[in-house]
Amino acid sequence: MWSEAVAILGIGIVIWAYQAIRPPPPKICGSKNGPPVTSPRIKLSDGRHLAYRERGVARENAKYRVIVVHGFDSSKDIYLPLSQELIDELGIYILTFDRAGYGDSDPNPNRSVKSEVFDVQELADRLQLGEKFYLIGVSIGTYTAWGCLKYIPHRLAGVGLIVPVINFWWPSFPSELSAEEYKKQPKKDQWKLRIAHYAPALLYSWMSQKWFPSCSIMARDPVIFTKRDFEILKKMLQVPNPNEHKIRQQGEHESLYRDLMVGFGSWEFDPMELKSPFPNNEGSVQLWQGCLDTLVPSQMQRYVAKKLPWIRYYEVPDGGHLIVHDNGLCETMFKALLLREEPTIV
Repeated sequence: MWSEAVAILGIGIVIWAYQAIRPPPPKICGSKNGPPVTSPRIKLSDGRHLAYRERGVARENAKYRVIVVHGFDSSKDIYLPLSQELIDELGIYILTFDRAGYGDSDPNPNRSVKSEVFDVQELADRLQLGEKFYLIGVSIGTYTAWGCLKYIPHRLAGVGLIVPVINFWWPSFPSELSAEEYKKQPKKDQWKLRIAHYAPALLYSWMSQKWFPSCSIMARDPVIFTKRDFEILKKMLQVPNPNEHKIRQQGEHESLYRDLMVGFGSWEFDPMELKSPFPNNEGSVQLWQGCLDTLVPSQMQRYVAKKLPWIRYYEVPDGGHLIVHDNGLCETMFKALLLREEPTIV
């Protein structure tokens, strides 16, 4: 009798543990219990849908066609403070899209660095952007940009890596440097990154538990923002995003948590072993870093730039993680990438 009770208790614990770590199914847009589809979308070759947004001049008249890949907890409605005058003067067409699981784009349970690359390529082809296009990745969205440099360099006219999130487990990093910078991360973020890398199946359980804080950026912890970041945030609040509530509408696991699992997982390649996609200087790859960024260690970013001397490295002295949303800097970044002129950083 006692052994049967223990067995039943054991089965109960296993069932409870399985339910605790198993994320709920996503609320897919357009499904019976899901949110409505409110954005233009393309249907990908694997059957998923990808939502997108077009800005700037008409794509058929554009001199520069730019795809922007949004970061963590963001969407195709990413705030890009570019003046209409600059857009018209340079002839810029901008294409943004909801990455898999975000906004109105279908989740991808097999999401990887490589899958995101081919989402970009298929989107570019379906919207007829031409043989080559410019690509800008922001924050964790830069794992897509690194993937494009690896898998489709022939499609790129130029690449901007803006505050690209560092994966502490890239093989080329010296272990001492990785360990030193990793320890500077808030304790809750250390646990989040460790679980995302070593035990991704447990990430949903960790991120959804209420006993311990789990993520600085999701909690909007003030410690992650610099003085300049706060100034940028004030300006951003003056231009509210009416679609902000749609970012996580299909579930935090398929949008945010899967982002962490891919971005900080084990990659198929080491970015610091990549070759220049522009051996004849026909384009450029530029990396922008805020010196005071608390989410992305500038010391490690400098190491990346040193290992890849074909990347133009720009550091904003008082910049934090939100530099792409700074009115002046955003325009400077676009002009530097498209016109290939040396920027003046203020």
